[in-house]
Amino acid sequence: MTEEPASERQPRAPHALRDVASFFLRLGFTAFGGPAAHIAMMEEEIVRRRGWLKKDEFLDLLGATNLIPGPNSTEMAIFIGYKRAGWPGLVLGGLCFILPAALITLGLAMAYVRLGSVPEVGALLYGVKPIIMAIIVQALWGLGRTAVKSPMLGVLAVLAVVASFAGLNALVILLGAGLLAMAASGRLKTRGEGLHGIFGPGVSFLGATSAAAAGVAAPVSLAGLFLVFLKVGAVLYGSGYVLLAFLRTDLVEHWHWLTESQLLDAVAVGQVTPGPVFTTATFIGYVLHGRMGALLATVGIFLPSFVFVAVSSRVVPYLRRTRAAGAFLDGVNVASLALMVTVTWFLGCSAIVDLITVSLGTMAALLLFRYRINSAWLVLAGGLIGVGRRWVQ
Repeated sequence: MTEEPASERQPRAPHALRDVASFFLRLGFTAFGGPAAHIAMMEEEIVRRRGWLKKDEFLDLLGATNLIPGPNSTEMAIFIGYKRAGWPGLVLGGLCFILPAALITLGLAMAYVRLGSVPEVGALLYGVKPIIMAIIVQALWGLGRTAVKSPMLGVLAVLAVVASFAGLNALVILLGAGLLAMAASGRLKTRGEGLHGIFGPGVSFLGATSAAAAGVAAPVSLAGLFLVFLKVGAVLYGSGYVLLAFLRTDLVEHWHWLTESQLLDAVAVGQVTPGPVFTTATFIGYVLHGRMGALLATVGIFLPSFVFVAVSSRVVPYLRRTRAAGAFLDGVNVASLALMVTVTWFLGCSAIVDLITVSLGTMAALLLFRYRINSAWLVLAGGLIGVGRRWVQ
């Protein structure tokens, strides 16, 4: 007798909706460190502590978020909300994860417009970053043991790490790993189960969305601002650094809405606040058009993620049931973790800078691996230590 998936055994609304709202609101206020850290925190709570999903289910969702445009961690929140509480959970999970970051970013944008600079947050991040590194390493260890189901997938993971460090495009790595896994499984078919048959409707939808958004008018208006960020949310793959490149092309070089300095300040705020990095849009929207600009820019950049997850939520279970597509998804999953390894390395180079940060990271890793301490408390402790160090200097 086959075991019923964990997600199907979970209760639905109203108790499930309350679970989704409380968890993602808390995560939205404490999830520093970018998408890799956010996903690590979700894995710890959703898989290890609450048992809402099994590890393989979580990995399938992670693989799916890497194949669609938009912010991965936000899309994971939307997916998990859907798995836990159905369609209302899909909306609520994403909103509760985005809202805290958007409100914090809005506050910083208002201070920026008044003072002309971003308030100092370096001391807080000094203590938080080493903790984040330990959380990511713990998630990579647990997910990696589930994802690498065979020696072949282990080899693919290593190749994906090498390709990522070499600078190969993330989408190319993901698709390449998926196709190699399909070919190695001996189940790659030219009829019926080809990639176009599985992903064709989604690819066509992406193309149509991108083409529709590409004709954004240059004048600075609320409608124009919304369409600019709608386009970015609909076509952007990659990290916050890719977001910087997109926004620079559109807002600085093309329409001259922002200066280079303003854009860098906006991206810095998105990086140092908890929650999604894409709340950079909230900051820019406020600088250009006040509160209504902040609202429309935020809605514009995140709206495509809700649409893509809603569409693909029906596709992921089908992929796992189909033999060739299941092998493809296994390859994408190990490649997704390989991309997290690369991000972790570069984050670690900037987070572990002296004896104090080494000690914080080591202690956090010990508490996580040995005693399963809740990561939110560790993040809070790290922030307090960072601020305290600043005061005594």
